[in-house]
Amino acid sequence: MPKVAPERQLGWALRICVIVVAVLLLGPTLVVIPMSFSAGETFQFPPTDWSLRWYVEFFSSAQWMNSLVTSIQIGLLVAVFATILGVGAALALDRTLWRGRGAVRAAMMAPMIVPSIVVAIAIYMVFLKWHLNGTAIGFVLAHTVLAVPFVITTVGASLAGYDRTVETASSSLGANALTTFIRVTLPLLLPGVASGFVFAFVTSLDEVVIALFLQTPNIRTLPVQMYDSITLEIDPTISAASSLIVVATTVVLLIPLLRRKRPQHRS
Repeated sequence: MPKVAPERQLGWALRICVIVVAVLLLGPTLVVIPMSFSAGETFQFPPTDWSLRWYVEFFSSAQWMNSLVTSIQIGLLVAVFATILGVGAALALDRTLWRGRGAVRAAMMAPMIVPSIVVAIAIYMVFLKWHLNGTAIGFVLAHTVLAVPFVITTVGASLAGYDRTVETASSSLGANALTTFIRVTLPLLLPGVASGFVFAFVTSLDEVVIALFLQTPNIRTLPVQMYDSITLEIDPTISAASSLIVVATTVVLLIPLLRRKRPQHRS
């Protein structure tokens, strides 16, 4: 009998591992989305009757819509600020050599490593003194702290393969530093910048721990509204909200892939 090459055995093992991980990650989604189309009064899977009742309830509820609009507004502001700060920090870390740069980079990555509850308590205590709890500015600043590391990571990956000789060529042609950055550097780093923007927006849109500390009746994000809906009362509307969040975040994360340039065919 012919022997199976070790590489082929390893390949099948990796494929099985990928399939198992995909099932574990997609399993809850495959349950929540069908439940959102149930006509029942409680959670039921699989649904016996199908309806758009809970989507109508979601879009007709002032409470749910206010939280959705709040999350989108805060997410967009966070994405803009985090992208600006993250691009600047990534360039500074890449183009400067000084003692302690590694420690500074590690400190900037801390929000990705430290447990969310620790970050939430620290932010709550500081914002309590600054009177920023329950304000849109407070939400934006807190979520920006969480989102900046993602921008630094994506832009840093783009800088790893960046050829700085193009900037030298631009300067030799008479362009100043600002013109070189806008017309040469930024377009070449645009994939990393766009990915960082998307990750920053999704990070803010999905964040719930810090939002629970900063919320007030007047300003509440969608994840907080979903949390209250499942803990204070059993409201099946959360299944529709969860499905919309899953679809929205998936589409947003796929935008960088969908925006890849198609190969142009010469006539």
